[in-house]
Amino acid sequence: MAYEITLLPGDGIGPEVMQAARRVIEATGVKFDWDIQDVGEAALAEHGTPLPDHVLDSIRRTGIGFKGPITTPVGTGFRSVNVAIRKALDLYACVRPCKTYPGVRGRYEDVDIVVVRENTEDLYAGIEFEKDSTEVRELVQFLRDKDSVVRDDVGISIKPISVFGTERIVRYAFDYAREHGRKKVTAVHKANIMKHSDGLFLAVAREVAQEYSGIEFEDRIVDNMFMQLVQRPEEYDVLVLPNLYGDIASDLCSGLVGGLGVAPGANVGADGMAVFEAIHGSAPRYTGQNRVNPIACILSGMLMLEHLGEKEAARQVDEAVAAVIAEGKSVTYDMKPTRDDPTAVGTAQVADAIIEKM
Repeated sequence: MAYEITLLPGDGIGPEVMQAARRVIEATGVKFDWDIQDVGEAALAEHGTPLPDHVLDSIRRTGIGFKGPITTPVGTGFRSVNVAIRKALDLYACVRPCKTYPGVRGRYEDVDIVVVRENTEDLYAGIEFEKDSTEVRELVQFLRDKDSVVRDDVGISIKPISVFGTERIVRYAFDYAREHGRKKVTAVHKANIMKHSDGLFLAVAREVAQEYSGIEFEDRIVDNMFMQLVQRPEEYDVLVLPNLYGDIASDLCSGLVGGLGVAPGANVGADGMAVFEAIHGSAPRYTGQNRVNPIACILSGMLMLEHLGEKEAARQVDEAVAAVIAEGKSVTYDMKPTRDDPTAVGTAQVADAIIEKM
């Protein structure tokens, strides 16, 4: 029986890297029935929105989305399609494994960290008020009535963190640790300063941790955590963080293991619904050049196979990717010793090499 999957090719380099990833995961022998849907710029041109309702309906029906990178306007225009999908489908857990593959250029060895990021709350909840708006003026007056010092010329973002949202993300992190044989969960926060938001996150995390004997629990203040990740990343295992810190930590940890080109991601909600995607952007200047690295999308497909229960197929992809990286021949320019290495291959050729190793 084939798995029905909603496939979102995305913008820029998205269609190329997703085609490469699709070829690799199909080469495992697992059968797929792809429901291909446009999001981002193509959907905006045809439907007037980068995220039409029928796309969300497709993911709700199939339960699984496999998504390429999507262009997000900076500062103005539509909000992030990535964030909108997560909010609309309540994909509350963003899971980003970061591990070193021998052969990847980097400063560290034996890093194997999983970032579990809360996906629906915090400053990314999208509760914002524009400078000079009626809402901001009302909020400023309210805050001044509470003896807070607030300037007139402000834009305001609200940082909601709930018991419900924190409990389920921390529980997800511990369940993930237990299922994957992980030894430790570290909660990351700024509770020393934000006592009623991050303080709540920490308090709930400590309560949930008591239910998971056999898994070590600790907490770290976020700025100290990031320093320690740079100094001694080998000491950390599973990190659980509120939304904003988790976003930053996932890129930082990706940098520890070679960059976004080898960084997969999963967004998971209730009842097994999930969307799998690489962390990197759409890089529109490289569109159609058969140049960019597809490994992050391929590894995201590997996470999808694992989520579907196809453990052997997932292992097959992971080992083939590791073999190609270690060999160092059939990789893109960003994974060569120098970026102008003439032996670098293209996107499609990386997929070919991985398939040959399977």
